[in-house]
This record gives sequence, C-alpha cells and structure tokens, in this order.
Amino acid sequence: MAVEMLTGGQIQAFYRSSTGEVQEGADGSEIQKALSDERGLLWVDIAVRSPDAGRFLADNFTFHPLAIEDSVVERMDPAKIDDYGDYIFIVVQALNRYDPNAELEPAEVDIFLGPNYVVSCHRTDVPAISGFMERCKRNQQALAHGADWLLHALLDAIVDEYLPIVDALDETIDGLEERVLQRADGGIPQQIMMVRRNLLRVRRATLPQREIMNRLSRGEFPKLIRQEAAIYFRDIYDHLVRVEYLVESLRDLADGALNTYLSVVSNRLNEVMKVLTAAATVFLPLTLISGVYGMNFSHNQFPGFEEPWGFPVVAGTMVAIAVALLGYFRYRRWI
Repeated sequence: MAVEMLTGGQIQAFYRSSTGEVQEGADGSEIQKALSDERGLLWVDIAVRSPDAGRFLADNFTFHPLAIEDSVVERMDPAKIDDYGDYIFIVVQALNRYDPNAELEPAEVDIFLGPNYVVSCHRTDVPAISGFMERCKRNQQALAHGADWLLHALLDAIVDEYLPIVDALDETIDGLEERVLQRADGGIPQQIMMVRRNLLRVRRATLPQREIMNRLSRGEFPKLIRQEAAIYFRDIYDHLVRVEYLVESLRDLADGALNTYLSVVSNRLNEVMKVLTAAATVFLPLTLISGVYGMNFSHNQFPGFEEPWGFPVVAGTMVAIAVALLGYFRYRRWI
C-alpha cells in the first residue's frame, strides 16, 4: 500500500475510479483527480502525529477550519455529527484493547463524508481501521458501493470491537466473583472499581454514538447517504443498543460482586469476633478465681489455701468451668 509521509503524520489512500480500477496512493494531484471523478470513490486515511496534518486537509479539501481543528488537536472530543451541507463531519470513539489492570483508553476517529470520498483521521493506531484496510487490499469489492457504504463499513468495524471488550469485562467480573467466594483478598475492591470505571467509559462512548447511528439511519442526510444504505446504519444502532444493555447488566454484576465481597469480609470478621468473645467469656471466671486466690493477705482465710489439696482442687474447678462453658457454647452452636 502506498504511504505518503508528511510533517504531521502519514497518509494512506484508496481510489476507485468510475471505470472500476482501484489505485493506491496519496499524491496531492491524484487526490484532486479523484475528487473530480463524481462516480468514483476516494478514501484517505490520515494517522495524525501533530496539528501540522491539518495543512494537508486544508490544501486538498474544502473542510471548515473548525472541523479540521477537531481532527488534529490532541484533546479527546465527544462523539458527534455536524452537517456542513456538502459533507458531514463525524466524531466517534474506538476501543482498541482491554487490560483488566488498566483503564480503557478510547481512540478518537474523525471522519469526513462527501459525495464521493471519505477521509478518516486518528491520532493513535486503530486496529479496526487497519483491519478494514487489509480487507480492501485483499478484496477491492469493498470499495465498489460508494462513499456511504464505505462509511458504514468503517463505523461497523469500529463498533464491532466493542463486544469483545464487553465480553472480556464480563469474564473479569466472573473471575472476581469466584475469588470473592474462595479467598476475599484486599486487592479485589480495587479491581472491581477498575471494572466499574471501564464500564462507565464504554457507556460514555456508546450513548452519543447511538444517536449518531440513529440520525444516519433515518434519512437525515439524503444528499450523502442513499436510502438503500441508510438501513444498514440501523444495524450498527442495534449493536450499540445491545452493548449499552450489556454494560448496564455488567454494572449490576460489578455492584453485586462488591456487595458480596463486603458481606464475605463482614461474615469473616463476625466469625473471628465470635471466637474471640467465646475465648474471653471462658477465661473471665478463671481470671476471677485466680485473682481472688492471688490476693496477698497476711492471714489467708480462703478454703484450702494452706492445704496440700488446695491447688489441685482450684485448678480442677477452673478446668471444669472452662469445659462446661465450652460445652454450653457448642450446644448453642455459638462456636
């Protein structure tokens, strides 16, 4: 695949002419030629490395400066769709990879859709886009249906990455629930909170994108999205609804895992306190007896104090009391 390096990043492009010939390249003159081919299709993908990549967009397209700024600045913009008449500007968020011990880092993808072109910009590598490019390289028919179909393919590839991450979060919660019941160690609450934060990030990415797909599917942009293509955006909308439903269910499971952890810890503490209380109760009368017989009077009047059988009798009494208390506790199932 032809790749052109520029000051602010790198460019990859596909151009399918009106005659069906597919060309790979990103030369400025070829882009202008592709834009003039009303029945052709141009896809330009820009890996933005600095705001200087905006110069390429300004030199080769008639995009609004605000849209170009949103495409190249480092801040993370929320998902949205802006209608500029001759083209629409879409911001979506891709989820690239999942690490149970780290927070999800969404990758912003900015897409321009025109009558015969699609321009995608992203500041980090997006496996969904890279994978779709490889598909286009192997099967050029992926570019044979127009710009609106290409937009659908890109958005569908991005949203398809959500479900594996949601499934991975589900597996993480299952593992935490098993650990809670087997061995509730102190690191579990932190991991549960990490899962909750990641679920919240998925939800924040899903909700606004669902509205975008709804607008694309209901024929709001007839100049750019044909009726036969609009229905396919409904499928992406349904995927996002499913993701949102699963996320809400997983949030409930995460809350349940945290409550289970707190209950297990509380029960364990109660068991420990019960044993300590039983031990203290057993030793309380023994301490009383030993304290009484340990008082230092010049003339002790306690029974058997000066007799040879005194100590064995007192010690036996103390053992008998301890055994009796333990037997009573066992009978009442307190220990």
